[in-house]
Amino acid sequence: MRSILFFTFATAVCAADPLPEVVVTATRSENEAKKLPSLVKTLDAKKVEERQPRTFPEALRETPGVAIQKTSNGQGSPFIRGFTGFRNLLLVDGIRYNNSTFREGPNQYWALLDPFAMERIEVIPSQGSVLYGSDAIGGTVNAISKSSGFGGEAAGSFFTHGLASYRWSSAEHSHIEHLEASIGEGQKWGLHLGGTFGQFGDVKPGQGPRQPRTGYDQWAFDVRLDIALDDQWLLTAVHQQSRMNDVWRTHSTNQGTSFEGTTNGTDRVRLFDQERSLSYLRLAGKDLGGWIDEASLTVSLQTQGEEQFRVTGAGVRSFNDVDLTTLGVDLQLESRTAIGKLVYGVDFYHDWVESDATDNINSGAVADDSTYSLLGIFLQDEVDFGDRLHLVAGGRYTHVRADAGKFTDPVTGTRQSFSDEWDNFSANLRLMLDLDSKDRFQLFGGWSQSFRAPNLSDLSRDDLSGATTREAPATGLNPELYNTFEIGLKAQTDSITASLGYFYTRINDMIVRRPTGRVVGGRNEMTKSNADDGYMQGVEFSANWQIDPNWSVFGHVAWVDGEADQFIGNSAATRREPLGKVAPLVGYGGVRWQTTSKKVWTELVCLTYGEAARMNASDLADTDRIPANGTPSFWLVTLRGGWQVNDHLILNAGIENILNETYRYHGSGSNEPGLGVNLGATVKF
Repeated sequence: MRSILFFTFATAVCAADPLPEVVVTATRSENEAKKLPSLVKTLDAKKVEERQPRTFPEALRETPGVAIQKTSNGQGSPFIRGFTGFRNLLLVDGIRYNNSTFREGPNQYWALLDPFAMERIEVIPSQGSVLYGSDAIGGTVNAISKSSGFGGEAAGSFFTHGLASYRWSSAEHSHIEHLEASIGEGQKWGLHLGGTFGQFGDVKPGQGPRQPRTGYDQWAFDVRLDIALDDQWLLTAVHQQSRMNDVWRTHSTNQGTSFEGTTNGTDRVRLFDQERSLSYLRLAGKDLGGWIDEASLTVSLQTQGEEQFRVTGAGVRSFNDVDLTTLGVDLQLESRTAIGKLVYGVDFYHDWVESDATDNINSGAVADDSTYSLLGIFLQDEVDFGDRLHLVAGGRYTHVRADAGKFTDPVTGTRQSFSDEWDNFSANLRLMLDLDSKDRFQLFGGWSQSFRAPNLSDLSRDDLSGATTREAPATGLNPELYNTFEIGLKAQTDSITASLGYFYTRINDMIVRRPTGRVVGGRNEMTKSNADDGYMQGVEFSANWQIDPNWSVFGHVAWVDGEADQFIGNSAATRREPLGKVAPLVGYGGVRWQTTSKKVWTELVCLTYGEAARMNASDLADTDRIPANGTPSFWLVTLRGGWQVNDHLILNAGIENILNETYRYHGSGSNEPGLGVNLGATVKF
């Protein structure tokens, strides 16, 4: 946590000079990315400014090893190494964003983050459970917020700076306005303020009219105050808040758009309003001397509200309301010893949940008056054996307790409650060997354990699921357990950066839906249960070649494949099937030209998804979103560029979907924009 703060300041100090890329999420401390025994991916504010994404998940669209699903335009979810939803862990400034109400599969929660408020986004695949606990299976994503950069200002000098930006898109019929400003005194304190407002219209796909009910509104703001108490201690106070209004899930309604034979749902209305907030105080120290070299203490408070309004085909109206408050405490210490650099500490997160529904269609997305706690103790050591062999090893103990307060038995109608608790120990061991004396080529590999404890959505969800089923509460669940083995190569020379990796994740006790054999309200009842074993495996390759100061070419390829034992139909029998909605082969490539001063640039990029035809029974039944023969392949070609007119004005423009393809990401509920123009302008002051 401390490293996040000082990394931000160091970036501001040296913004004019390129430095080795430094990341903090992989080890909870500052390390050069090329020296880590893993495939770390990053996205900085400059790239976000150039690409002008609409939402936080879409900001990750061109990241190696990451695929995107969009249930609707405001409900995007990344797939990392084949996993999505609550099997990926999202952090904001190192603080857990995942909570106990997150649903299985692609869900909408990540879209509440504002990509324009982030200084940097780091993606760490697979091995996050030792440092961050439950849910870090496919990957751990850390969204690091912008600060005032007061550490890069002259000591004692008063400063002010900021920017205003605007993005317009013709195919989305959308407008995004962002404004931020910073004031402070160099080396002493700094205050950063930011706000983003988005008005998203109905999307025009490649063929056909605009898709109804695909537009929505969103706003977000953030405040951050950093105070240097002395040369060693920093105090940081942050508040972030955002809201989305009237986000329709059109695929389950009669207003959805058919794609390659998909059928519309029967609901007349299904829309969501959502809101989140995060407030935290952090005290961080460096160069402390003695046994403890660095320390940080973070106390956070988060809220999340989810409101769903639904009118079924029969005209039955329902209203679901979930309100959650999360208290978090994180203590992290760092010691440099004779046996390596130790990072260790304790973290605790506690959820209070209130849930309500207006009628007997459901008793709430999760049980009312519930609590959920995660307590973790972690230790990780980084050791160098000579100049070329590096080891990272660690472990975490986690205690989890769930108290599901009030939910309704769907058969008897009686009110019930229950409690359960679990313990887990996860470990990792990773090695990297420098293949030459100049740190240009590395061979890395490792083993990482991860887990996901049953959350309140698993244990107590009582809600409609699909067109013909409903999900009922489940008890007696055990944590999901995962073992990931990985091997790869990395290269970084003066002109080429490249990486190649293979991973294999062994799955045990994965929690999946199973039939109960009952029919409730005309729907087949499903509940959750631990199935047997499975696996996920994949290959990732990425490369960038800086041919000369003006030209570069780049690209990546990712392939994943997985199977698990799943319940079939309305019986208790299981069989091995492909894991659901796993992304197909994804490829990306481009060429970029820029002037020597980098003030003018343009790039032509192509993102392609292969045909997604390897489906399980659940995918085949998801006729609202997935065509009967699978989701077709597509080629998304984009031409974009920018011009820094002077120190105060930057112009951006792009032509999206040049081929005017009609396409959707696998498992998505609506089609993506067709041929369109994006225009952007940024004014700095």
